[in-house]
Amino acid sequence: MDLLPTEEQLELLGLAREFLTGQQPIPTLRARVDEPCAVDREQWAAGSEIGLLTLGLDVSHGGSGRPLEDEALLFRELGRQLAPGPYLAATLGARVAALCGDADLATRIGSGRTLVGLAELRGDGAIGPDGIKGTFDLVDAVDCDHLLVVTAHGAGLFAAPDPGQAEVIPSIDPGTRLATTTLETTEMSQWLPAAAESLQARAMVLNAAMLAGVAEASTELATEHAKNRVQFGKPIGVNQAVKHACVDMAVRAEAAMVQTLFAAVSVGSAHPDARFQLLAAKSVAGRAAIANGAACIQLHGGMGFTDEHDAHLYLKRAHVLNHLLAEPTDVLAELLAQGAAQ
Repeated sequence: MDLLPTEEQLELLGLAREFLTGQQPIPTLRARVDEPCAVDREQWAAGSEIGLLTLGLDVSHGGSGRPLEDEALLFRELGRQLAPGPYLAATLGARVAALCGDADLATRIGSGRTLVGLAELRGDGAIGPDGIKGTFDLVDAVDCDHLLVVTAHGAGLFAAPDPGQAEVIPSIDPGTRLATTTLETTEMSQWLPAAAESLQARAMVLNAAMLAGVAEASTELATEHAKNRVQFGKPIGVNQAVKHACVDMAVRAEAAMVQTLFAAVSVGSAHPDARFQLLAAKSVAGRAAIANGAACIQLHGGMGFTDEHDAHLYLKRAHVLNHLLAEPTDVLAELLAQGAAQ
């Protein structure tokens, strides 16, 4: 199987990279660190206008109809750029609305006029077509009109509760807003059963793609520093300890993206081992992003720990993404149960 990007995919990536670079995601998240919402609505609308939220949505619903692997490449770039905002929840929320027949809501989400945040159940509770209840962690749910829940048996949208019901939780990532809320039985506005389409599988693939992007960006930042930082008259990259660390980072990043693309193709083609492949992608990408983020800080020395430097931002985003949708220990346990160690 050829997993190298096609010319069309490279062109798509180039356009996304050019747009995101122009929006200056890292300066934006730094500038908005004390704002309730990490999203600049003008930038969000601009990204929606060029189709960042509807790349994989069918043309009949206003999307581009691209396969899951193309969406994975886009989310890789979102991870590389540390783009703030609920891209995952909005992309999947538009898909849920469209497949449930609510074309108006799908259009509003896809155009950026309606924000969607992610809600994850913690502890006991219930999620299903009849409604939800329990205590939920809210990710990038500030100013959102709807919240998305994703489970193994289905995914759904429901109206966001009153902001006064949510307790803000400090986040290590300045580009992510976290909160928690406890809900009594709340009606689900749209529910897409897994039998119709597994949104959880798509979500985990796209999450892995963002992690792979973080791993790649950390590698590039560390490598550039190793080339340009001069000590004792020579770039520090000439030292084997630094050189080998950069190579290890590159290998981890490459492995993460290749496994993620393979998982995307497997899920998109409904391959029998698609579940195994997406679990592997989530695990490999998560470990690569965290290991590379830590190595990037170490290679930068004392300056990597300072708030003024960007190196620490990648590690912080990696930790947040790694705990979305499924805990790393649960992913690894399921992989081992499926024979990953054999």
